[in-house]
Amino acid sequence: MTGWNATRIPDQSGRTAVVTGANSGIGYVTARELARHGAAVVLACRSAARGRAAAQRLREEVPGAKAEFAELDLASLDSVREFARAFARQHTTLDLLVNNAGVMALPYGRTADGFETQFGVNHLGHFALTGLLLPALLAAAPGARIVSVSSGFHVLGRPEPTFGGSEAGDYRRWTAYGRSKTANLLFTHELARRLTAAGSPLTAAAAHPGYASTNLHAGAAALEGRGPLSRAMALGNAVLAQPAASGALPTLYAATAPGVGQDGFFGPRLGWRGAPVRSWRAGWTLDDAAGERLWAASEKLTGVTYPPL
Repeated sequence: MTGWNATRIPDQSGRTAVVTGANSGIGYVTARELARHGAAVVLACRSAARGRAAAQRLREEVPGAKAEFAELDLASLDSVREFARAFARQHTTLDLLVNNAGVMALPYGRTADGFETQFGVNHLGHFALTGLLLPALLAAAPGARIVSVSSGFHVLGRPEPTFGGSEAGDYRRWTAYGRSKTANLLFTHELARRLTAAGSPLTAAAAHPGYASTNLHAGAAALEGRGPLSRAMALGNAVLAQPAASGALPTLYAATAPGVGQDGFFGPRLGWRGAPVRSWRAGWTLDDAAGERLWAASEKLTGVTYPPL
């Protein structure tokens, strides 16, 4: 893994990838580099205008790239189901699903289905999407992967006692963000455990970008107003953060590098920046019982039951 970078991505020709939130930042870089190495990439984005513009930009940057936009709003289970139906009409297999899209440290709100926004978008939307696309992923295996993008901020909170997210009265937006990112890792852990038990060749892994200068961080900083935390975040973005192209490397490693095993978690070497390496994670993200509870709650909340593995 020493010095691993995008030039070491293996040939992806003949493979199909879906990248959520691919209109900017880490998602866009992930989609672009997969396409550069031969994959046919679906940019799954909430905004049609931004998604189409990103797909066009990608094709201009990578002549001959196979890249298309498809609308996906992870804050709406109806949208998630429609995306899955549309994908199935055009594709029988899916080699790579990158659950990248997310929101960070938003004020309290709810999704179209009534879930706390950060938990609903960052975890439940992706849980439903993965389950609905699982038949295509299983059809593509061996070699197919599911990569969920978490964050070092997962240490800020566990998703329990309420898997549906915080209520308005006790809402702390950074804690809620941490809970949603813990849920990403617990989901990966439980999915990997189930895949291993079934002897499936499909791999579930996770990654985090460290401290990357993206619209997500800029938006979170803006929400802090003009206080000391806002100034510290702005300084960090300018001095400490790595560019999105570097922040995407752990995701690309988890998605493409040989030897990535079940439940692998990858991040920058220094924690916030650097080449991808295996990352530390909080012990509670490896708790089998918590993973089972999260899985059961997620199926109940989304109405999506996973097919047999």
